[in-house]
Amino acid sequence: QVQLVESGGGLVQTGGSLRLSCAASGSIVSIHFMGWYRQAPGKQRELVAMIRSDGNTNYRDSVKGRFTISRDSAKRTVSLQMNSLKPEDTAVYYCNAGISTMSSLYDYWGQGTQVTVSS
Repeated sequence: QVQLVESGGGLVQTGGSLRLSCAASGSIVSIHFMGWYRQAPGKQRELVAMIRSDGNTNYRDSVKGRFTISRDSAKRTVSLQMNSLKPEDTAVYYCNAGISTMSSLYDYWGQGTQVTVSS
């Protein structure tokens, strides 16, 4: 069984910063990618940033230059440093990871953490 546990959400003013972290645990053989999605009320879940096992990253255009994703493979964690936050960044942020166990390759999700940016 695999779990993703997120931390670091909260309330911040426009222009502020937050750092989200996600830790993977369980019967993990390998982690192929880790990333962050977000979902605002009434909107579809969207990819924010992703980092692959080879270190390659991709970001949605609206966060480029403001957000930075990083991972610690040994600790099985991924972090998202969010700077210059805007009200439109307000959403529930979900950690996502593609993980192989002994029996399967599966897409796992965390429980979500709220990020609120006040204007």
